[in-house]
Amino acid sequence: MAEKQTNDFTEWYVQTIQQAELMAYSPVKGSIIFRPDGYELWEHIQEEFNKFLRSEDIRNAYFPMLIPRNFFMKEADHIEGFAPELPWVTEVGNEKLEEPLALRPTSETMIGSAFSDWINSYRDLPYEINQWANVFRWEKKTLPFLRTSEFLWQEGHTAHADEADARHRTMSILDEYARLAEEFLAIPVYKGQKTPSERFAGAVDTYSIEAMMKDGKAVQAGTSHYLGTKFAEAFDITYLTKENQHTYVHTTSWGVSTRLLGSLIMTHGDDNGLVFPPTVAPTQIVLMPVGPWKKNPAIMEKLDELFASFKKAGYRVRLDDTDNSPGYKFNEWELKGACLRIECGPRDLENGHVMVKIRDLSEKTAVTFEDLAAYVEEQLAIMPKRLLEAARARNKANEHYDIDTLDQLKEHIETCKNEGRPTGFVLIGWDGTEETEAKIKEETGFTTRNIPFEAPTEKTVDIVSGKPAKYTVWIARAY
Repeated sequence: MAEKQTNDFTEWYVQTIQQAELMAYSPVKGSIIFRPDGYELWEHIQEEFNKFLRSEDIRNAYFPMLIPRNFFMKEADHIEGFAPELPWVTEVGNEKLEEPLALRPTSETMIGSAFSDWINSYRDLPYEINQWANVFRWEKKTLPFLRTSEFLWQEGHTAHADEADARHRTMSILDEYARLAEEFLAIPVYKGQKTPSERFAGAVDTYSIEAMMKDGKAVQAGTSHYLGTKFAEAFDITYLTKENQHTYVHTTSWGVSTRLLGSLIMTHGDDNGLVFPPTVAPTQIVLMPVGPWKKNPAIMEKLDELFASFKKAGYRVRLDDTDNSPGYKFNEWELKGACLRIECGPRDLENGHVMVKIRDLSEKTAVTFEDLAAYVEEQLAIMPKRLLEAARARNKANEHYDIDTLDQLKEHIETCKNEGRPTGFVLIGWDGTEETEAKIKEETGFTTRNIPFEAPTEKTVDIVSGKPAKYTVWIARAY
């Protein structure tokens, strides 16, 4: 069994995702192999987000992974932001390339170049596409799913006639990311604007959804950027207006990545392993014979019948008829995050029912064969809401609004350390200077997460300088 969460949360996480067969380490440092259950989680997120894209008439495309160096040189902030993490291809065989090619860290430059060819008139706008791709950022410190040198994501890129339309798209995507996190993945999030030092390299404004993990640390779970005309100017993306004027488009970009998988595991998992909402779980139902079932063929006949009916109804269902002991099998499927376990033994068959164990509840329930289909449907519908509410309550318990000075923050950190509890999210006043942000980070390890759209309370004093605060900001330690 994995390490307990309270002993060492990160170690619990690393052991659990390996034992539950979500991933394996690759021979290349900092990269991982997605095993089928891990990749299936990502596929369900893709399916859900693609529904939104189709409803908005945003189509999927695919762009090359290799990007010429001169593309990066066109937008100064962009290259400066990504330079330390960029891997380069410089030769093929024994031949040096005339121009180094970067492995894609993000695609604003490549897509900007294409947009400059494709967009000519106001009739072409808005131009909106998305791609599902792998990206490379050579991370020094890695953690599977949350921070790896190669990861998977979607990145949307749009071009608009004016700022208002581009900003509307930026915010509509952020709203969809929040819905995806909360309704689909049962992860409560904090919506807001990133501070200038934390915004995307080359963006005018960056907005994020931030998630709080069970250990109180933050994960940036999704970002949406208004890029203004910066990339349009760099790549000459202009269009002819109705008044026959050539003018620059306003662009956006936005993305969620496989960091969502790490967030999902760290939000819901427990000491027994993974806990998934049925919306995304690779296994929603596992059927299991118990007791001396091999001497009673009718048990397997009944389970085969149930398996076929659940399969036909569209559930992701497994039948575990291995020779392992019931205790072993119970632990294995709890570890893997199966939402419902349905057990049937000789006595259950005789009584015309099965025993059902729901992953996030402690008790088993006897359910008759006649009521089983309705019971399963109801329980799988309720479970995501229950997980979301539990996570919200946990977040609330780890939000702190009464810390107004750096000394109080340090005292809070020390107290939490001594009592073995999370430091959580702290709401502070900020004077808007990078010096303040840098001092907070240097002395406490906390970073600004975002300036919330709806702060629980307004902070009036800067936490470092004591001067009047310009902004109310969430800060936390982050993955």
